[in-house]
Amino acid sequence: MVNKILNRGKKLLTDPQNSVLSAASVIMLMIVASRVLGLVRQRVLANYFYPEELSLFFAAFRLPDIIFEVLVAGSFSSAFIPVFTKFLKKGTADAWEVAGRVVNIGLLTFGLFALFFGLFANQIYAVLTPGFTSYEITQTATIARVLFAAQGIFVISYVMTGVLESLRRFLVPALAPVLYNLGIILGTIFLKPYFGLMAPAMGVVIGAAFHFLIQLPLAYKLGFRFSFNIKPNDGVKKIGKLALPRVVDLSFDQIGKTIELFLASFISTASYTYYIFANSLQLLPVSLFGTSLAKAALPILSRNNDNPKRFRQILVTTIFQVIFLTAPFTVLLIVLRIPIVRLVYGTNIFDWNATVQTGMVLSAFAVGIVFQTLMAIIGRAFFALHDTKTPVIVSMIGLLLLIIGDVFLVWFLHMPVWALSASFSFSAFIEALLLIYLINRRIGRLMTKKTLVRFAKIAVSALSSGIVMFFFLKFFDRYTWIKRISFLSKIESTKNIPFQLFVLDTRYTINLLILTSIVTVVGLGVYFLSLIIFKSEEIGILTGQLKGLLGKSGVSGIAKGEQETVIPPPTDGI
Repeated sequence: MVNKILNRGKKLLTDPQNSVLSAASVIMLMIVASRVLGLVRQRVLANYFYPEELSLFFAAFRLPDIIFEVLVAGSFSSAFIPVFTKFLKKGTADAWEVAGRVVNIGLLTFGLFALFFGLFANQIYAVLTPGFTSYEITQTATIARVLFAAQGIFVISYVMTGVLESLRRFLVPALAPVLYNLGIILGTIFLKPYFGLMAPAMGVVIGAAFHFLIQLPLAYKLGFRFSFNIKPNDGVKKIGKLALPRVVDLSFDQIGKTIELFLASFISTASYTYYIFANSLQLLPVSLFGTSLAKAALPILSRNNDNPKRFRQILVTTIFQVIFLTAPFTVLLIVLRIPIVRLVYGTNIFDWNATVQTGMVLSAFAVGIVFQTLMAIIGRAFFALHDTKTPVIVSMIGLLLLIIGDVFLVWFLHMPVWALSASFSFSAFIEALLLIYLINRRIGRLMTKKTLVRFAKIAVSALSSGIVMFFFLKFFDRYTWIKRISFLSKIESTKNIPFQLFVLDTRYTINLLILTSIVTVVGLGVYFLSLIIFKSEEIGILTGQLKGLLGKSGVSGIAKGEQETVIPPPTDGI
């Protein structure tokens, strides 16, 4: 019996996923696990360090992330898998040679940049974080030098991820970010008494090692081998050529993130922590629904790019499914921003002011959740049409708007840190509208009266659920009765109503959790009931998908000779 269970577990880890549904299910499950553990990681950090300290830790990621995202992640997210897969069809030896050379060239390039930026880290951070004191800048630079080591490990680890994805092994690569977060958590808990703020940085290195080591055995078993050749061959050159548009896109993205750090340092040292914490919360629905569905839909869209009618049908269905799934999270995070922040980050040293500030940033982020997911879906649609330039151009426009908005709101109007997330949501809104307009011009009949009606049904249902949630949240909160509507108890007809029996004292965590859970369930119930009343198509599609997951309808697999790539989420960064 034990051997049978072990064999099943081994097959689960090593056997390929042979359908989009199975691959997407693995990806979505691991996204949930990774994001939830990511929030646990943030909670641990909030328990051990003050927001002012954590801002130094988060700021330290800027330089390593710039180098890694531009030089490494850009290549693997758009170019490595297609090229490696193509070489696999010609012969495994050539494919493994490409993978080995990519590791060596990637390490060499990253190492040179890391050495340069590591030597001048103090001077660079003095420019990036002008609002920090000289001591804070020095500490940030020291932490960054440790983080460079972790990103160096990721250079190798991302090759492992690309290799396994190309061979349709999605579970092990999807487990890697989970172990990465676990490494940070363990490093913080056990090393903090000895190394202080350097403990989570050392945890990042431990997590990066976990990320690499869990993938190495399977990659090695499948044929990967290290080599010492750094001369680019045809495969490596092809990867570089295909990756260029994505590298440009990520470069602009990093500029935007760097400006956010620059401006946040002027507001207050702790502001960057509030921004990062709120971003971690809003990324859960974005990654869970937007990113996973976009990546799972890419192979299907690619296979139908010569069939406009079918392509349009798949795209429209995916767009409305992602709006349908993310819209309730928008209102949920806006209405329940304070309870959610308290439950996730509420510690003795993360005080009420920090909670309120983070909650305001979160609500401003939440406004843009639907638009972020639309950008992911429609961007993949352009990729499927072999158009990588359009999303990059739109991204550049969005970045320009983001920078203008950030500078105007923070530099000139001196607004709090939530202005940065509000500017981010506005730029996402404009980017999404541009992409919708351009894809509609490309394939036609995307923006029709019927699609507008479908969107209106979802919007009205989400708004209705938000109003009901707000009422329930206030009505059952003891604080509201004491401070806001205590006059009701003075009305003769209400004097005999025992308000204390049904209101909850949310100063206590268990009561706050109960109230938040009730409000969430009621809100989602109103949302789905409204869509049922409106006879929304999304309800029917969801029902059909659930039946498929339960085995009531067949799911076609991938032929043995066919390679289909569904990319799991990248490492869950800080």
